[in-house]
Amino acid sequence: MINLLRQWYERYFTDPQTIIFAFILIVGGLLILVMNAHLMPILVGVIIAYLFEGLVYRLDQIGVSRTVAASIVTALILATILIVLLVLLPLLSRQVSELIRELPAMFGKGQQLLSQLPQDYPDYVSTEQVEDIFTFVRTELTNLGQRVVSLSLASVVGVITFFVYLILLPLMVFFFLKDKDMILRWLGNFLPDERRLVTTVWADLDSKIASYVRGKFIEILVVWISSFIAFAFMGLNYALLISLLVGLSVIVPYVGATVVTIPVALIAFFQWGATSDFGYLIAIYALIQFLDGNLLVPLLFSEVVNLHPVAIIVAVVFFGSLWGIWGVFFAIPLATLIQAIIKAWTDHDTKAEDDSQGELL
Repeated sequence: MINLLRQWYERYFTDPQTIIFAFILIVGGLLILVMNAHLMPILVGVIIAYLFEGLVYRLDQIGVSRTVAASIVTALILATILIVLLVLLPLLSRQVSELIRELPAMFGKGQQLLSQLPQDYPDYVSTEQVEDIFTFVRTELTNLGQRVVSLSLASVVGVITFFVYLILLPLMVFFFLKDKDMILRWLGNFLPDERRLVTTVWADLDSKIASYVRGKFIEILVVWISSFIAFAFMGLNYALLISLLVGLSVIVPYVGATVVTIPVALIAFFQWGATSDFGYLIAIYALIQFLDGNLLVPLLFSEVVNLHPVAIIVAVVFFGSLWGIWGVFFAIPLATLIQAIIKAWTDHDTKAEDDSQGELL
């Protein structure tokens, strides 16, 4: 056992490059884990700046100064935030309120349908089972109401924090974009001059992560807009709210589409019942999901990530438990980062081992 540990250590931790790389990973990981809540606005600002760096670079290439380019991009971000706050948020808020008011009527209709099951299928469904379902739903609705009340009591602090972030984030994004070279040089002062392994990993990840995140934003918008058009054309209630849920469901591969199908089907069923309209809407929704999975995703993410579905699900669960919705959104890029680290680490050590054997020969 001791010999195995010694061989493992000598293979992966005798090269100075791997020691430097391991040190950077450990310090960076501990810093993020320990100061997660405090660093989140900064991390979000860095991520947004990274995503818009390509636009700033293109403006710089056509002769626009970096300061002006950063100002233009920051103005676009602020305009987008204002549109969301002043246009989309009130519409969504109104539809959420309407849905909450309709929940008792939906629950009553569902109760009537379930009450008929023991009469129609006595061999499969008993009255006790239906009562257990009613009890469970009532309990969950009560708990949901309590959570809404507690959330409303804490909303004042949340609103203040939101507006602080609303002011700080655009400022941070502006300065990250404007002074990118200066900030990178300053950070480079804390790193050793010899950092080939870190450079290799970053070069492998840069294009992949940027392409993935931009592609994911495009996918969310395409699925959201196409779902809204389809739902509004069919006359589905709460079309904007439900289509937004469908768009956001693509953040979580495999699981998101399955979960969001439940509210889509329930709202359509309570609105139309088992009619042809219900069947048409489910067929259109299934077509959107099919086109997303078989046309849009391969088009946007071809060769960007190469991860097994199990690895994706594990990454979503792990990073989602750490950082919530941000962890879920960036789970696949973070899993790709880990994959690139392992690949670069093993390739580097294999190359170093081959070089040492060549020198001996």
